[in-house]
Amino acid sequence: MTTEPVAPSPVDAPPPPPAAPAAPPAAEPVTEPVIDPVAAAAPTRRPRRPRPVLLLVSGLVLGTAAGSGVGYAIQANRPPTPLPPIQVALPTYPSEVLDPAAAAAAAPSPLAIDGDLRKLLITAPSGSKAWGDYPDAPSWVTVGELAEHSANSGSAFSHLNTSGFRRAVEVDWEQGGLKVRITLVQFMADDAAKAEPGGRTSSKLKPFADEANGGYLIGDRPLYWAETTEKYYLGTASAQRGTVSMEINVFGTQPVDAEVVKNLAKQQWERLV
Repeated sequence: MTTEPVAPSPVDAPPPPPAAPAAPPAAEPVTEPVIDPVAAAAPTRRPRRPRPVLLLVSGLVLGTAAGSGVGYAIQANRPPTPLPPIQVALPTYPSEVLDPAAAAAAAPSPLAIDGDLRKLLITAPSGSKAWGDYPDAPSWVTVGELAEHSANSGSAFSHLNTSGFRRAVEVDWEQGGLKVRITLVQFMADDAAKAEPGGRTSSKLKPFADEANGGYLIGDRPLYWAETTEKYYLGTASAQRGTVSMEINVFGTQPVDAEVVKNLAKQQWERLV
């Protein structure tokens, strides 16, 4: 009997040789951080914390609120202060009947001079002629035209407007080598007392009439017309009655005769009284 070889079973087979140990993983290269020497040398600034400011503001707010509350509590607990009684004087009425005549006499008097001022101006004498473009008959003049007669028209215009100027009339003529201008200026009733006849030269005026409150003045030095070299001499007279002020100017190439100025002033003054 033939016997065939039988393959060994897996149980009977010898164990396989052990596997070789695995090689350890390669270590990764370590890179050192790069440090900037300038940045490393600079000191690090710590953030500022405004705690003192916050504490101060909080203290002020709390102190104000606490003070207001305490003050209100103290005031609320106090008894109310009684107010003094209201005293009103009762109106009184006169027991007697009012007399209309007495009331009219006690009332402020109206303007002493009113109406057409041109009728109060003296007229140019016979034989005279017109002086340039100036009116040779009594005529109304504006405050601007009146101011133009002054050497400083701007100052004169301002003075008239701030002195209660109301209205004015004027008459001019030329005769016997003399040029004459007579002006009447009326002021408001409240400002008439401020108008002083003669202005700054009032202390040098000589009386031309006993009852007149002004006077006259004769210049002994020559003057010059505006923007010319032509000389002239001046004689003036001024006075005031009520709210109307009169002014007389006589111009001549020689010193003006005082009698001429006095006669004109007397004639004009008599028309006002």
